[in-house]
Amino acid sequence: MGVKNKILILSGKGGVGKSTVTTQLARVLASDEDLDVGVLDVDLCGPSVPRMLGVGDKKMHSSQLGLSPVFTGNPEGKGSDGTIENISVVSIGFLLEDAKDAVIWRGNKKTGMLKQFLRDVHWDRCDYMLIDTPPGTSDEHLSLVQLCKPISGAILVTTPQEISWQDVRKEIDFCRKVKLPILGLIINMSEFICPSCSQSSEIFPDDGSIDKWAEGQGIPILARIPLDPRIGKSADSGEAFFVEYSESPAAKVYIELGKRIRNMFEYLQ
Repeated sequence: MGVKNKILILSGKGGVGKSTVTTQLARVLASDEDLDVGVLDVDLCGPSVPRMLGVGDKKMHSSQLGLSPVFTGNPEGKGSDGTIENISVVSIGFLLEDAKDAVIWRGNKKTGMLKQFLRDVHWDRCDYMLIDTPPGTSDEHLSLVQLCKPISGAILVTTPQEISWQDVRKEIDFCRKVKLPILGLIINMSEFICPSCSQSSEIFPDDGSIDKWAEGQGIPILARIPLDPRIGKSADSGEAFFVEYSESPAAKVYIELGKRIRNMFEYLQ
């Protein structure tokens, strides 16, 4: 694979917005026309990435070089909203006859699918590959660590809710046991900011325990993303949230997050 930086996006718990973070961050990174970005969706039983990137109606095709990713935007590289997009996408969602079909597989078949995605897909040039994973620390995660070396690091997504945070701590333990570098935490749905009046409200109790624990462990908090109902709307319609709603505080956080990721890798290299 011609991939420079592979980043796992992890969360111990479902429903924290991991796939939304993955796809919107990919679009922010890809807004730099000098960067080519890939998204590998390995949430085999719940592939939502194709719809979130606006390519849910497309299919992957085979060529002499192997499987070809699906690309967002049109052949000229322009997204539907006029922004530059160089996002290549691979997901089992492109291989299903019907998007409503359930994937009911045991571990060995999942591992086989991951091997095909990693070995048989012709990624060409890719500066950043964001790998959207299912919740937990099971087959897919172990297979990725074994098959996808070297992995640049992991970004962990949580909400301030304690029940979410306790599962993320397990994910952190997993990363350390398999010697996977932790790039940092993203606290999603950190607060609700009303799109009409700009007033903020706390959704989940936040007593600062995440900050204290992360600081003690030497894990940076990369971003606090407020909840904006239009983020869900953008994900459902396959839009680039930070473009469609550029005035939103959440959009500004995503843009800063993209800058921070780029700067981090420039420093590491």
